[in-house]
Amino acid sequence: MRQPGAYSGLLAGGISGKTGPHSLPLARIKKIMKNSNDEVKMISGEAPIVFSKACELFIEELTKRAWMMTLQAKRRTLHREDVASAVMNIDIFDFLVNLVSENSGKSEDPQPVTEA
Repeated sequence: MRQPGAYSGLLAGGISGKTGPHSLPLARIKKIMKNSNDEVKMISGEAPIVFSKACELFIEELTKRAWMMTLQAKRRTLHREDVASAVMNIDIFDFLVNLVSENSGKSEDPQPVTEA
């Protein structure tokens, strides 16, 4: 019989946003998934859990890269400009370049992108 792997560990806490190893709200993740495409109608209970973990890993990686920019600037507080620098300087974050370049110098929340 197959032994439970890392994926099974993600599911061990259930799908509630308050329990388990995930800390992002699963209902919000599911809503984003459904709104991403009109053809997406049904989403299994496990899919948002996997997305939650992926989001956590993404945030951790971007934060580490932005923190390096903070240290290079000889500061101890991570600023928006540090995140923008990390995005601009690291190829894996190229999909975010428009987000940080459009909002450079602005302090308000980014506006949602709408497709034509």
